[in-house]
Amino acid sequence: MSNRLTRPETLTALGIVVVAAGFLVPAAALRPISALLPVAMLIGLIVLSVVLLISDQRKAAAGEAAQPMTKSPKRVFGAFALIVAYALAADFIGFYVSTVVAVPLTAFLFGFRNPLGLALATVIVVGAIWLIFDFGMSQDFPAGRLWAA
Repeated sequence: MSNRLTRPETLTALGIVVVAAGFLVPAAALRPISALLPVAMLIGLIVLSVVLLISDQRKAAAGEAAQPMTKSPKRVFGAFALIVAYALAADFIGFYVSTVVAVPLTAFLFGFRNPLGLALATVIVVGAIWLIFDFGMSQDFPAGRLWAA
């Protein structure tokens, strides 16, 4: 039984559920309009993780061997490091500046190398966020501690 619980996909799914549920607590304390996006994303992560968990446990019950989590652990580690750096940067230098740097870095890390495509993707992502949330919903994103001081 414990062998079924130590499968990489099962551990990943359980970890995501725990972390996302933990982030739901502070997200629920936000104003309703501010909490809408983070709560929806966290609930989506939980639902998708439960689907992954059920799928992996069905495979385990059928006797299928666990697949390795990734064929490129350096890339996965780099992506997680980038996410941590992005969260810290958003706090210190602001959401938009951090996002303008993080979007092309993430795409580059996962193999997309076309400079024009990277620039276009960055403009589309940041522009859509600005149009929907800042312009459309009048929601301010963090400006960063460095600029606020």
